[in-house]
Amino acid sequence: MYLTWLDNNSWLIEIASQRILVDPWLVGALSFNLDWLFKGYLKQERLITEKIDLILLSQGLADHTHIPTLKQLDHYIPVVSSPNALKVVQDLGYTCVTSLAHGESFTLNHQIQIQAFPGSPIGPTLVENSYLLQDLATGQKLYYEPHGYHSPQLKQVAPVDVIITPTIDITLPLIGSIIRGTNSTLEVAKWLQPQFILPTAAKADTSYEGLLSQFLKDVGSVEQLRASLRDNHLTTQVMQPKPGDRLELPLQNRTLTH
Repeated sequence: MYLTWLDNNSWLIEIASQRILVDPWLVGALSFNLDWLFKGYLKQERLITEKIDLILLSQGLADHTHIPTLKQLDHYIPVVSSPNALKVVQDLGYTCVTSLAHGESFTLNHQIQIQAFPGSPIGPTLVENSYLLQDLATGQKLYYEPHGYHSPQLKQVAPVDVIITPTIDITLPLIGSIIRGTNSTLEVAKWLQPQFILPTAAKADTSYEGLLSQFLKDVGSVEQLRASLRDNHLTTQVMQPKPGDRLELPLQNRTLTH
């Protein structure tokens, strides 16, 4: 299994000879149409020129279903999305789009099963997707949730080899955590007993401006998470890839339980 972090919540996952592009923001600015409040800029754009087998979208928000990036990508690439992202991708002209409700699954080229779980709450009534990817030949599993909201339903699929999720909290005054990564990541690690955790929702080659960006605060650190894992007798390794680095994970074979 190879993982390439492309900054923010964008990932290239290579598993079972399939290349899956997750929540890509690779070109252009990030805008929620309230630029005075918040806007993001990439210091380095990252165009994907190699073959992509699937685009996987966890949310319909602009930082996950990023329209300028999706306009640039080949519209014949199959897409698996949350229901909230479905219309955005269809309106862009993508020809093969599958929307997964919680509990539903999609099989990619007879190689990988992708199952949707409840993920991040967006507003009072909408819960977006998290995903479990499983290599059908080896049984290796990867779980992705970009805001740190983990469904107890995941316990039924333990153990999971790799988790991609935030490892720190990002907070706003009066609101609290808008990204959860300290306590929630330790909790899901206890459930799933992963071999590796990789942080997401962080930024490396990105800058933000606007009123909201002045009040965002990071709470916690990778070092604190590592200490918490050790204190709880977990052997999970926390990796910190740099943007653009293709990281091979030396996964150990282990008996899978349900």
